[in-house]
Amino acid sequence: MSIQDTIREQVTSHKVVLYMKGTPQFPQCGFSANAIQLLKAAGVKDLFTVNVLMEPEIRQGIKEYANWPTIPQLYVNGEFVGGSDIMKEMFESGELQSMVAAA
Repeated sequence: MSIQDTIREQVTSHKVVLYMKGTPQFPQCGFSANAIQLLKAAGVKDLFTVNVLMEPEIRQGIKEYANWPTIPQLYVNGEFVGGSDIMKEMFESGELQSMVAAA
């Protein structure tokens, strides 16, 4: 199974997936910490996270999978949503809450 297959399986078998640096309890960068706070505030209860610091092949592979250069990366229902800046904009407009509620 390739890294791309592994990532595809992760994002399609979980409703809300966050690729981040660290864990929800101990984020290892400010952007990942912000992403976790936004998802909690949006009401996400069932969050699947992948700590890319522990899985370097996924850290590189996820950048190629979404053609997005930075981490964190959020996926909802198998679709790439964006990083922490996009999540913040979506939260402020209410779009993030609606998206995760529908998931």
